[in-house]
Amino acid sequence: MEQEGISPAQLRAGRALLGWSQARLAEAMDVSSMTIKRAEGSGKPTPSAETLAAIRAALEAAGVEFIQENGGGPGVRLRK
Repeated sequence: MEQEGISPAQLRAGRALLGWSQARLAEAMDVSSMTIKRAEGSGKPTPSAETLAAIRAALEAAGVEFIQENGGGPGVRLRK
């Protein structure tokens, strides 16, 4: 499950860089923790494209940058 090249692993890593739990991200987005869990690859059904885009936007607003595949693999980092 990838949304615009963003993998569940990147979502988990972005959240971890912020030190946020799944519950903290869910609270920031006003969604259930299960929604975050499913987006990170644990459970069915997978979230909608709109939900995945909202998760990405929330993480980006908090300072996470998503790095697309560039020969070394996709990744995440915190904005300077």
